[in-house]
Amino acid sequence: MLIGALLFLTWLVLLLRYPDKALPVSLAAVLGVALIATAVFWQEHDTEWHLARLELRLHHAPADCPADRPLAAQLHNGSDRPLLELRWRVAAYAPGDSVDLAEDRYDRPHYVAPGALPPGGDWHACLPLPPLRHGYRAQTVEFRAEGLDGRFAE
Repeated sequence: MLIGALLFLTWLVLLLRYPDKALPVSLAAVLGVALIATAVFWQEHDTEWHLARLELRLHHAPADCPADRPLAAQLHNGSDRPLLELRWRVAAYAPGDSVDLAEDRYDRPHYVAPGALPPGGDWHACLPLPPLRHGYRAQTVEFRAEGLDGRFAE
């Protein structure tokens, strides 16, 4: 914080003392920062657009999955780019409720999709359940994928 304030104060003194030389350099720096910010904003918007085209469905399926991984996941890549990496967290909700019933603990499972999923491709897997709050059973809650974070090929 102190270094930032010192840099700003130094820039302000140079701008006031030597406006003919400091103003063009300052404008070039502002333009450079604006270009970088625009590129980062565009890249984040592009990634969010592709993440919105993914369809990830989760449901409790003890008959179809092993006992230690009873959460069935189905992912469809509706994007026009190959999915390279996808991470998310699983939330559990009682029907008609908006309170997440999955406990947020350090030993909570991490959910990751396969390495590469082509456009239009599907992926199915059985995953472990997140730890639920006391008194709730997996059969009575609805599971949702939240906080999707991923990378797509260019």
